[in-house]
Amino acid sequence: MNKSARHRDKNYGVALFHEKLRAPIWVIAFLLFLMSSLSIAIWAAVGFWPLVAASAVELMIIALYIRATTLEITMTKGWLLVGAAAIERAYIHQFEVLDSATMRRARGVDFNPAAFLEIRYWVSTGIKLAIRDPKDPTPYWLISSHRASELAKLLNLADH
Repeated sequence: MNKSARHRDKNYGVALFHEKLRAPIWVIAFLLFLMSSLSIAIWAAVGFWPLVAASAVELMIIALYIRATTLEITMTKGWLLVGAAAIERAYIHQFEVLDSATMRRARGVDFNPAAFLEIRYWVSTGIKLAIRDPKDPTPYWLISSHRASELAKLLNLADH
């Protein structure tokens, strides 16, 4: 399914699993460091008020980055919703929980360009879902998750 498959107005049912992956503190601190060095350069070159304006813009950029990179994973009885995408459980053929080393290979050497990705560089583990849908050429979904084994257990139990 494509990324626009998830509809906010559709009722997918009660959430059996929910995980929200936000940027960790070290990423935010690094961004603040980069932005503050830019602010210092602006202050040194043109003064205080341009510094205030630039800092406000920089903080908005960081807030937008955090919002844009947050990944929400939800599983209901018949659906798996990952980010903006949604897929019926019946199309998930098999799945594999990936540890750090396997996830690194799946993102690198073993990567299939036709796959659907919802990965975050700060999450080292995840789950790979093989898709069997005659209308969709996507071979699998690769999803970052801290709780991939819990999601896999629920996928095992889900009706399909």
